[in-house]
Amino acid sequence: MRLLVVEDDIILGESLTQRLRRSGQGVDLARSGAEAVSLIKLQPYDLVLLDLNLPGTSGEAVLNSLRRQNDTTPVLVLTARDQIEDRIQLLDAGADDYLTKPFDFGELEARMRALLRRNQGQARDEVSFGNVVLDRRACSLSVAGEPVELKSREFRLLEIFMNEPKRVWSKEALLEHIYSFDEHPNPSVIEIYVTRVRKLLQGSDIQIRTIRGLGYLLEQSK
Repeated sequence: MRLLVVEDDIILGESLTQRLRRSGQGVDLARSGAEAVSLIKLQPYDLVLLDLNLPGTSGEAVLNSLRRQNDTTPVLVLTARDQIEDRIQLLDAGADDYLTKPFDFGELEARMRALLRRNQGQARDEVSFGNVVLDRRACSLSVAGEPVELKSREFRLLEIFMNEPKRVWSKEALLEHIYSFDEHPNPSVIEIYVTRVRKLLQGSDIQIRTIRGLGYLLEQSK
């Protein structure tokens, strides 16, 4: 998933970014509302973590800008405000959820998963296709009922495919989903990860097929 963290607190912003990247997510960090608005114009995101008290353009203004453009990207607000009136105002303004600071990172991850599930029309953390089951909560994979070990980038790549099976993904689109702006991988790295995931899927009834000139497609084996 490609995430945007909007947080002006240097320590908290870096902590969130590093932890999410260690889980294989593509994460960009904006330290101001204006920077967040610019990044959102350049790159579509799967989820935005939004602080409210930002220098210059406020978090509320960023949220309002998104919703005025009919952008339905899920927004999880991180706020120090704990009054019920503030929460109602945030939700009415278009926030999908909020978390009061200080917060537990485990709860943050759970709320993020819930928003991503809702946005993708899914009710559970488990995603299945054929005899392959991906558990986003446990970051685990099973093939025909047997557990298979995989690394974080491999997990995120397979998650992208399984969230939208039968969609053709270009290398560029895959790079945008799992790498940040300050990472500059060669597009050939996708070929390496696809090769690794294909090996993990041996014994399954699904496959990643190369569509020449277009990209890759996850489909059930014939």
